Amino acid sequence: MRILLLGAPGAGKGSQAKKLIQKYNIPQISTGDLLRAAVAAGTSLGIQAKSAIDAGELVSDDIVLGMIKQRLSEPDTLNGFILDGFPRNLAQANALDTMLNELSIPLETTILIDVADDKIIERIVNRESCADCGQMFNLISAPPKETHICDACGGELTHRADDNIETVSKRLDVYREQTMPLIDYYDKQNKMIKINGDGKVDDIFVCVMSIVEQYEVH
Repeated sequence: MRILLLGAPGAGKGSQAKKLIQKYNIPQISTGDLLRAAVAAGTSLGIQAKSAIDAGELVSDDIVLGMIKQRLSEPDTLNGFILDGFPRNLAQANALDTMLNELSIPLETTILIDVADDKIIERIVNRESCADCGQMFNLISAPPKETHICDACGGELTHRADDNIETVSKRLDVYREQTMPLIDYYDKQNKMIKINGDGKVDDIFVCVMSIVEQYEVH
């Protein structure tokens, strides 16, 4: 199964990706993680990325695609992969399709986790994350058992300073302008399935499983 998770910031893509990893033992390919790992390891692409970052520039799509290509050469991707966070716009989607087609591993489906803007804002401004294991909590819908303490590992929960209404609203504007056109792009390829992302994580995952199990793990 070769899956792209699509949705606005705070729609719950990360939570669903973690559950997919656990159930199907296929890796999540996050461009943010790839960039950090490549920079830390000092790879050729990592050095190029660090130069761009140090200069205050965006890391080019070519570098990011190169990192994805390298990651897809690793043996744990043979049974499939989950893409999250890339592509973010039509140019990236076209470049990704070209690369995956050349590797004979095109995307099989795109799952759009659809959540209304007001729900996303409510989620993000009320979320805390564990500094140690990265587990996310929502103070309204999924609070920790102990205030500011992670249920999973006992680490400290913190609230990101940029998780505020003004910043989230701007991120949603960027998503609507740049990323939402991907919905039509993948729909034209018959690779777009939309699910309602307003609900409990486990209930949403049932919907996700009903989709991905149509695609054989090979």
